[in-house]
Amino acid sequence: MQGDDKGKSMKPVVWGVIGTAKIGRERVLPGMQKSKLLEIRAIASRSAAIARKAAEALGIPRAYGCYEALLEDPEIEVVYNPLPNHLHVPLTLRAAEAEKHVLCEKPIALTAQEAELLRDAAQNVLISEAYMVRFHPQWLRARELVREGRIGPLRAVQMFFGYHNLDSDNIRNKADIGGGGLYDIGCYAIVAGRFFFESEPTRGIALIDRDPDFKTDRFTSALVDFGDGRRLDFTVSTQVAPQQRLQLSGTKGRIELPIPVNPPQGATTRIFVDDCSSLGGAGIETEEIPESDHFLLQGEAFSRAVRGETALPYGVEDAIANMKVIDALFRSEKTGRWETIGK
Repeated sequence: MQGDDKGKSMKPVVWGVIGTAKIGRERVLPGMQKSKLLEIRAIASRSAAIARKAAEALGIPRAYGCYEALLEDPEIEVVYNPLPNHLHVPLTLRAAEAEKHVLCEKPIALTAQEAELLRDAAQNVLISEAYMVRFHPQWLRARELVREGRIGPLRAVQMFFGYHNLDSDNIRNKADIGGGGLYDIGCYAIVAGRFFFESEPTRGIALIDRDPDFKTDRFTSALVDFGDGRRLDFTVSTQVAPQQRLQLSGTKGRIELPIPVNPPQGATTRIFVDDCSSLGGAGIETEEIPESDHFLLQGEAFSRAVRGETALPYGVEDAIANMKVIDALFRSEKTGRWETIGK
């Protein structure tokens, strides 16, 4: 699945990019550029030379040496914002003031209160948080199986996500601008719980270990209560051997997504469906998911919403809800207790 043929007659949506983040240059933009429903026309950096280099590497026609110049470009309809976390809300607001729709990288803010500053802007333009996983057929198929009752009522969502990064210059290791494991990758686990339970959690508790030098959370485990005996539990780390696993456990079986966040881009993927008839795995069936690129699919979904062909699937209220969980887990780090979500 490399794109949606439904919008072939749709006028392509013109995008601009503020920032030359690695995730954008290496994954998001190359994925989106495969689509006929959108065009990446400009990229901006605080350095004109850096902007030109990124533009040349990606075949983007326009390069700007400041964000304001891109925001003033009348042809740009949508801005993709992959800037460091502390700049997500300020630059998204500036883009909205320039009447540009915004797809902003995760986490959309550093707190739910900061995310709420986007509510008024979202009355005039579309604003969405870039959780591309929610558009991947791997996640959609797994949720379909849950809805069908394939594994019985869903009781537990479990995730382990880790990588090893000791680079002091990397933004993920800078606490003052939103670095750390919970902001960077724990947010995906929270999205997974909300996506597969299709409801909002009530409380959460966390155990967090911080790097003594970076002051960022380098090893975070959390338990999030969705009520009625349903729980999300996850561990994320920025200083562990790289690995990703997501498991959905029900009363009659389980579903496993082997690489839930960064599956091979544009390739086939798999999910494992286990009826749990054997602890040795004899009851596991493998479903192969056709070739897909979740960055392309995310860009197309947002573009169709801009053209009014579909509703925006995830807006500011969804982003605020995710941030409320993160807030509660950081509060729990200090209190050592369960913290109510959204309070």
